[in-house]
Amino acid sequence: MKTILSFLFLGLFTLTNLSANNFPVNTEPPSIAAVASGNENFTTLVAALQAADLVNTLNIDGPFTVFAPVNSAFDKLPEGTVPTLLKPENKATLTAVLTYHVVKGEFKAADVIDAIKKNKGSFTVNTIQGGKLIASIKDGKVILQDEKGGISTVVMTDVKASNGIIHAIDTVVMPK
Repeated sequence: MKTILSFLFLGLFTLTNLSANNFPVNTEPPSIAAVASGNENFTTLVAALQAADLVNTLNIDGPFTVFAPVNSAFDKLPEGTVPTLLKPENKATLTAVLTYHVVKGEFKAADVIDAIKKNKGSFTVNTIQGGKLIASIKDGKVILQDEKGGISTVVMTDVKASNGIIHAIDTVVMPK
């Protein structure tokens, strides 16, 4: 009986010390890179971050907002694009594409929507790559327009990390 009560107590203690995000209470969530690495929807993104040596960048203090393409976003690129970008000789191009998805500062979904509304329907954000993304709302969803005119829809918002926030997008955005 003591053994059963011990297991029940231990189980209750464990459950009460986890937050809704399955992080222990009083601890921060992992970094952006760790969150992405732990999510099966971002395996292509993580492989690209590793090839570009950007994992450490997304582990450092931010805050950053990352518009993270899901795996199916990379599948939309022309055939052979991803394997070509992952080659060592294309590291500079890959780095430019990936850093085009990162914005300095933490912009929660509500903040982005407010900025769009306050700026007559669109809001321009500067990426750490040096380019710009234009956020707007279409059919009730936040969309991003890249410098080449491509459109991506935000499909998941406000994934918290210790050094910022992640918004998942359905299409890879491309700089000039």
